[in-house]
Amino acid sequence: MTLHKILKIVAGLLGLLGIVFLVRIISEGDESIKSAATMGDTAIVDPMAYVAYAIMALTIGFVVLFVLKNLVTNTATLKNTLISVGIFAAVLVIAYAVSGGDSMAYYYNGIQASESASQLVGAGLVAFYILIATAAVIMLLSSLKKIISK
Repeated sequence: MTLHKILKIVAGLLGLLGIVFLVRIISEGDESIKSAATMGDTAIVDPMAYVAYAIMALTIGFVVLFVLKNLVTNTATLKNTLISVGIFAAVLVIAYAVSGGDSMAYYYNGIQASESASQLVGAGLVAFYILIATAAVIMLLSSLKKIISK
């Protein structure tokens, strides 16, 4: 059997399981599920969630597998990917170095955020700003290049 046939069979079985569990959930009714959930009983919804987890795990697994396969077989792509990952890592390091911890006390669910958590949040924001500015500059330069070449 080829991989395509096996994947079609697995997709069909997961789809059939999803339909069976959906019919079970619909036949049970909203109020019954809500009252059971307030008492901690989620046995009606759990199988549907497990099917969703299985589908998500298979999808992520196949995406990672095929990306790695493509990177290994195409060395030019691997070089460009490693350069891009290196640039992204450099942006994250620069953002972390530039952002500082905030001395103000921040609370989330009654727990005070530490200074390192504040610095990580600041680094994420700075990295976001750097990437947004870079994307805007690249789009402007690309547009100017197209206008000039016409």
